[in-house]
Amino acid sequence: MESLQFLFQGLSIALQPLNLLFAFFGCLIGTLVGVLPGIGPISGVALLIPVAAMATSSLPMEQAATASIILLCGVYYGAMYGGSTTAILINTPGENSSVCTTLDGYQMAKQGRAGVALAICAIGSFVAGVIACIGLVFMAVPLSEFALKFSPAGQFSLMILGLCALSSLAGKSQVKAFMMTTLGLILSMVGVDPISGVARMTFNYSELYSGIEFLTLAVGMFALGEVFKTILTNDYADGEPIKVGSIIPSKKDLKDSALPILRGSLLGFFQGLIPGCGATLSSFMVYTVEKKLSPNKANFGKGAIEGVAAPEAGNNGASGGAMIPLLTLGIPGTGTTAVLMGALIMFNITPGPLLFQDHPEVAWGLIASMLVGNVMLLVLNLPLVKVFAKVIETPPKYLIPGIIAISVFGVYAVQGSLFNLFLMIGSGVAAYYLSKNDYPIAPIVLSLILGPMIENNLRRAMNLYNGDYTMFVKDPISLVFLTIAFLWVAIPQIMKLRGKKVLVEEG
Repeated sequence: MESLQFLFQGLSIALQPLNLLFAFFGCLIGTLVGVLPGIGPISGVALLIPVAAMATSSLPMEQAATASIILLCGVYYGAMYGGSTTAILINTPGENSSVCTTLDGYQMAKQGRAGVALAICAIGSFVAGVIACIGLVFMAVPLSEFALKFSPAGQFSLMILGLCALSSLAGKSQVKAFMMTTLGLILSMVGVDPISGVARMTFNYSELYSGIEFLTLAVGMFALGEVFKTILTNDYADGEPIKVGSIIPSKKDLKDSALPILRGSLLGFFQGLIPGCGATLSSFMVYTVEKKLSPNKANFGKGAIEGVAAPEAGNNGASGGAMIPLLTLGIPGTGTTAVLMGALIMFNITPGPLLFQDHPEVAWGLIASMLVGNVMLLVLNLPLVKVFAKVIETPPKYLIPGIIAISVFGVYAVQGSLFNLFLMIGSGVAAYYLSKNDYPIAPIVLSLILGPMIENNLRRAMNLYNGDYTMFVKDPISLVFLTIAFLWVAIPQIMKLRGKKVLVEEG
């Protein structure tokens, strides 16, 4: 009952006119971000951070943080909704988590059922979003209260687990992912040491004394990185989009998709709780499970509506579930939640166990806005499917200059520094070449954010335990987290070695 009272308080905040406007704007922009191939939720959220900061600059800090994070979260789950549009209409996923949707969605479109597929995606996404929000309401406070009992060693080990989880699942190579994680940790140390006051890795540049700004790096690597990729590789959708047709599903369509939506929502939500899983992995796993359980197995890959409903519910459920470790433990499990965490820190609000005590307006306003935002997205997506489908045809020659302009003006307006503009451009170029060679970008941003927190907790633990490193394994909670982190990294390597051994024996 206490959680419901907090939810009603959050609704009173989320339903304020300004927050409603920001939620609507975020959902609308997020849907467009999802519809446009190649941009993705990480780039969309990173791109909107300076816009949110400028739009709320005249508000008190608490109200500015609430409105901004509502806007950015709207972009996040709006992109999850919109990503299915291109997946179904032109066989090009708007973002990675919609890859599975192409398998049956595009086949349905070729059969003249694109409208029905898009409608089922919207309904499945809405159901998953509501289930994730309900789970967040009832799990947030107990988890945050439990996390308050963590010692500095436990908090340090929890963040190490978060880094290992995301790094081990990002990209094709675990080694490359850990290299990027290490690079991010090194970058997080740039600046003046908070305890000794000694400048670290600043190379006598006064601009680096305050450290590398998260906003600069995020916009450069995610937004400009995608721009450079599009310019240099012509990586955008072409061809004639398929006509949408009727968007009203039949009773049989609704019946066939009901259980897949429910299963996908629940599986996706619980997978989202695990740092590192993310919406993409969840959509693949949900699709695999549904294919095994469905009585209609033979039709998968040929236009099965279950193959559209399940992964879309799965990726939206995972997106909502990923908010729980972010808000309650301060551990961003995906690249997008890492960017959201950085946005909160920009407003001097640190996600974690104390968030619900120190900033209840931000925490519960955000949770309630997810419920409001999902209703908005359902209303937006069903009637405006044909309108959003037209956005696919936006020529890159108009889209790319707009993204560059927002990036440059946004970062300069917030930071007021030419150095940060050059750093943003440089990080965009670096991101293009890194991603071209299969080096994942998300671990850099995650470790840049978590680096100072890991260092602070390590130093606190060392002061508390008089330099005794064995306390990290003597503390029960810390030992559990370190063990899980080790297994998270070791098990995939063991499985890979076993697979190679089997291949050698068979060969």
